[in-house]
Amino acid sequence: MSDSEKTTPTPAAPEKPRSTAEADITKYKDAAEVVNNAMKNLVESCVEGANVLDLCVEGDKLIEEGTSLIYNKSVKGVKVPKGLAFPTCISVNNCVAHFSPLASDPLSAQKLAKGDVVKVHLGAHIDGFAAITAETIVVGATPESPVTGRRADALRAAWTAAEVAMRLVRVGNKNWQVTEAVSKVAAEWGCKAVEGMLSCQQTQNVIDGKKRIILNPTEGQRRDFETVTFAEGEVYGIDILISSGEDGKARLEESRTTIYQRDHTVSVLEVQKKAGPFPFNVRVLDDEKRARMGLQEAVQHSLVKPYEVVYTPPNTFVAAFHFTIALLSGGPALLTHPPVWYKPELVRTEKEPEDEELKELLTRKLREGKKQKKKAATSE
Repeated sequence: MSDSEKTTPTPAAPEKPRSTAEADITKYKDAAEVVNNAMKNLVESCVEGANVLDLCVEGDKLIEEGTSLIYNKSVKGVKVPKGLAFPTCISVNNCVAHFSPLASDPLSAQKLAKGDVVKVHLGAHIDGFAAITAETIVVGATPESPVTGRRADALRAAWTAAEVAMRLVRVGNKNWQVTEAVSKVAAEWGCKAVEGMLSCQQTQNVIDGKKRIILNPTEGQRRDFETVTFAEGEVYGIDILISSGEDGKARLEESRTTIYQRDHTVSVLEVQKKAGPFPFNVRVLDDEKRARMGLQEAVQHSLVKPYEVVYTPPNTFVAAFHFTIALLSGGPALLTHPPVWYKPELVRTEKEPEDEELKELLTRKLREGKKQKKKAATSE
């Protein structure tokens, strides 16, 4: 072969650097993997006789251990912050959310019983990008002995509402579309969304952003609540809470608040060091008694926000699912994992959705395939 016939090897194309957005989504997904592994362990541990406080402590430990194994390389000499994005909460039956007692609390001895409707809620973050999830299990339920009655109605309504919300939180839609659809789903099972519960936009170090969705609003809330449109590139934490009660109203009872979050404009040294901008449990602070007094004053001056423990009426049940979702160019993408426990064969209810619009919505895929998009573009 002559020199003129020799071929010069084509140089390999330089690797295209990932965009900041792609790197951020990866961090969300890596945090979600840690959360999913912790959830698997907690679901296995939610058995008859399990102590609620022990479960909460174990969940936090699993998140801290899971995040400690990844992202250990410093970036420009700075360690990547990571850890809990939401303390583990175990809320039972008519307790709506945020139950994570201290050892000194009277209710810290609470144990799970067969038939309890248990909401497990926790979150992790990598570099401030938080993946938060919640799901509901019923202690002792099996395919041979599934959940029935009002427990089943609330549970099935909550999961169906979550599936509907996943399909409505998409570019160009508005927050009220989600609000109305969740109410419509709940009604199919004779249930109500818990009044005034919020889902929020997320950004780095923020899980309670300005764009929000409200469930079952009061007249005043409906009048004053801002209408927002979902946009590409946004991330949301969607919180679906459904009560078997008549009106979805919840109230404070004897449970003490243990979870707080500092205002992002305020620096509280011990809180900043241990939790950063994310919610924290009082148990992580060094002096519990002193911390409680300081937090009460901080709440009065709006320096920290309490995550109150509220309840629907006795003999009602609340089921919840929380997921983190990103609005990408290809459509909505779930960042957190599907439920660990929930399966259709574990829940037996006599009711099924009858609303044709809801039924059609539930048949849609979360994201269109490439062929579907190409076909849609051609038809235009």
